[in-house]
Amino acid sequence: MKLESPIDPSFSRPAAAAFVLAGCALFSGCATNDSMTISGTGITATDSARLTRSGFLSDYARLKPTTWGQGIECWRDSKLDARSYDKVLISRIVVSLAPAKAGSGAQTIDPSDLKTLTDYFHNSLVQALKPQMQVVDKAGPGVLVMRIALTDLVPTVVTDSLAGTLIPYAFVAEAGSGVATGRPAGSTPYMGETGMEMQFRDGATGAVLGECRDTEIGRKYAADVNAGAAGAAQTWVGGYLNSFQAWSYARNAFDKWSGLVAQRLAQLRGASTPAR
Repeated sequence: MKLESPIDPSFSRPAAAAFVLAGCALFSGCATNDSMTISGTGITATDSARLTRSGFLSDYARLKPTTWGQGIECWRDSKLDARSYDKVLISRIVVSLAPAKAGSGAQTIDPSDLKTLTDYFHNSLVQALKPQMQVVDKAGPGVLVMRIALTDLVPTVVTDSLAGTLIPYAFVAEAGSGVATGRPAGSTPYMGETGMEMQFRDGATGAVLGECRDTEIGRKYAADVNAGAAGAAQTWVGGYLNSFQAWSYARNAFDKWSGLVAQRLAQLRGASTPAR
């Protein structure tokens, strides 16, 4: 089963290859092999105007912006001693779709896509957390239970992205459309987005220990000026190419959240920050 495919195979390979090679020519040090993997750190960005309030969390009023989460809002119990948890249980991830926009048809998503997405996010969390905590499948003493809801899930409208790309110099207007419409810089109105609401509970008592939320939107024209020449090129290429697949931005967001959660838990537990 294929989660997604480019809208036009003839565009996908030659154009993608040309774009990558152009980026490599512009930015020295860019890799020219298949190992160009994207973490999602610069390819998606928080859209604070679209943070969700689905009812999954216990108290949205106490969520506040964090210094570590790149836009994520969180709350944690002041009595929490993260060092008392050496195991983590990642509960089954639930999903809600964004309501259809006015004038558009009902939004439908292939159920197999949803399973693939939730499996991807689960596996991303496991890989990020297991260097510092044992991942288990049963709650109990010393177990931190993570409950996760993906909220207002929206795929990228690939046909619109392709149409915009085929118009000469359209990228100049598109690149500035995010800020003009109140969205993150580098995004466009047809980019995919996904919200996340996450809750942490004590595995023995069920007490709520912390809660977080975020909404990430894809950036077709993503830049990372702090990553150096090669990193900036990789972010730009990744943001652009991902605009031609329905769910790539969602996977970028999942990897970003997994890395941030693992790093924060490592800080709270006094453990070494796991590599990502």
